[in-house]
Amino acid sequence: MAKARYYKADGKKGRARALPEALFGEVVNESVLHTVVKAHLANQRQGTASRKSRGMVRGGSRKPWRQKGTGRARQGTIRAAQWVGGGRAFPPQSHSWRQRLPKKVKALGRRSALSARAEGDRVVLIDPLDFEKPATRNLVRYLEGIGVEGKALLLTHGLNRNVVLSARNVPNILVRPFGEESTYDILWSATVVIERPAVEASREEQMTETVSGSETQSTESEEMGNA
Repeated sequence: MAKARYYKADGKKGRARALPEALFGEVVNESVLHTVVKAHLANQRQGTASRKSRGMVRGGSRKPWRQKGTGRARQGTIRAAQWVGGGRAFPPQSHSWRQRLPKKVKALGRRSALSARAEGDRVVLIDPLDFEKPATRNLVRYLEGIGVEGKALLLTHGLNRNVVLSARNVPNILVRPFGEESTYDILWSATVVIERPAVEASREEQMTETVSGSETQSTESEEMGNA
């Protein structure tokens, strides 16, 4: 079972806490990680690059000079690609780069990314951050005090506006509500910092789903037996 370092609200270190196997015990699937990250980056593209081909440029319908007898190379239009002001050969056209992935593939990518960070001892649990107002200095000092260096992904228990505003102008800190982070966000960060209640809530949800699934299977078995 994967474990993570745990720090209290005052920055003091507590005992290591176990992480839920459903999220952090997955076998890292590098192929799925590559597919999910590739799709994520493709979906960030605007696809607005566009240039005119020779057929889109106005003018040039008349042959600039006769075919033979001038000593110059033959030309059919002044809007050909080799002319200044002409169209572009094989120009880019605006189109969508969007890639769609099945929900199960995206979920597997997220679990694989979290498991990869857990295997490298780069998951840290903390008590909830309770800021009365946005305070970038306090957030940076707290993360430095618990040994977080480099890029950090901070996952909060629900939306915490003060924490989001505190990290808004820090390029190496990214804040997301737990469960809304993407696979790319996780792999982008060197350390994943998670508020402990968020992990506990996900563990309870997983247990509830397991119990519900077991009850459904038992009910179906009983109905088949009665039939």
